[in-house]
Amino acid sequence: MTGSVGDRRTTTLKHVVVRDYLREFIADRPIGAPAPSERHLVSRFGVARMTVRQAIESLVAEGLLVRVRGKGTFVAEPRAHVGQLRGFTDEMGARGLEPGSRTLVARREKAGPGVARALGLTEGDAVLRWRRVRTADGVPIAVENTWLSEVLVPGFLETGLPESLYDALAQRGLRPTWAEDAISAELFGAEDAAVLDVPVGSAALRVSRRAVRDDKTLGVSRTLYRSDRYTLWAQFEDR
Repeated sequence: MTGSVGDRRTTTLKHVVVRDYLREFIADRPIGAPAPSERHLVSRFGVARMTVRQAIESLVAEGLLVRVRGKGTFVAEPRAHVGQLRGFTDEMGARGLEPGSRTLVARREKAGPGVARALGLTEGDAVLRWRRVRTADGVPIAVENTWLSEVLVPGFLETGLPESLYDALAQRGLRPTWAEDAISAELFGAEDAAVLDVPVGSAALRVSRRAVRDDKTLGVSRTLYRSDRYTLWAQFEDR
């Protein structure tokens, strides 16, 4: 590998070149061994720091690397399973980013037909709607709408809104045991674009989730991510 991405820039995305180099670099290194620093990779490949971070985050998402805040990035212990269920807070932490949020709406509502059907309720039943901006290292990257069945989380709005919904559910013995996501491309409308300070009509990644514990649907959510700030990674294995 030369000291620059060089001619391969014309056929391969820059972050992919860096990612593949890292994948090869760590292949024979033990768990806990340090990965090359961002500064080293920027200098070696002649790319922007954001490009290097994108490459590292992709390997963090795959479970090959782990970030330790204040210390660096290291070879991760191999995952024993595929598709770990994480909320936004845990996911950003695993990517080495500081998660944050800003609440826009938190109130009781009557379930509309779609929400009622998803939650297994009757239309008009009480639900809690929580709409917030999700941030990574202080940068707004998503608008998230979550609907919870009030019967399952009584007093949720009165106890102070948590940073992590999944942690708050865990404290009630209700952390989801599985979830299903529907993922699609979308364009930002005026309201969401204004919240994230992006142009109306810019590309968004929509993730609609139904979170379940045992046979109870705890909540449903719709999150619109900025496509220029977020990449969704998925692992598959042949069984």
